[in-house]
Amino acid sequence: MYLCYVDESGTPELPGNTSHFILPGLSIPITQWKACDQHIESVKARYGLQDAEVHVAWLLRKYIEQSKILGFEALDHVVRRAKVDTLHKAELLRLQRANSPKHYRQTKKSFRQTDRYIHLTPEERRQFVTELAESSAGWDFARLFAECIDKVHFNQAIANRTVSEQAFEQLVSRFE
Repeated sequence: MYLCYVDESGTPELPGNTSHFILPGLSIPITQWKACDQHIESVKARYGLQDAEVHVAWLLRKYIEQSKILGFEALDHVVRRAKVDTLHKAELLRLQRANSPKHYRQTKKSFRQTDRYIHLTPEERRQFVTELAESSAGWDFARLFAECIDKVHFNQAIANRTVSEQAFEQLVSRFE
């Protein structure tokens, strides 16, 4: 028996705000799942990311607020988090006062998405992603597969299904 972890990248809506919709799956024999999960959790723990979801796009972004903190790299994780939290609160307050609701919502979303990672320097975040990728690359028993849909060329009427349905059907066929 195999377990399949499925995730998505992009939005399935047409036209949506992305040109592509990608639905990948990672298939692992059930006998290996616990060891893989424990390994990932041990890597996450080393970086203070227990119980955090791994979102590579958010991890690898530049966090401008970190560059505003003198000697950020030399601080410990607790102090880094506290200083970034202070800057986040100040920025959100500034945007509320500026009466910029769209910018406020987007900034608040960005802060929420990066909150679990703000105690890590850019180099530590890159190291974390690299370590996860290198360790899972050695799982010769696992299979990674995906359905990638270019929404510019996807015709829902001809396909007779939505982008999500098309991607899921193709992913299941690959899993089987």
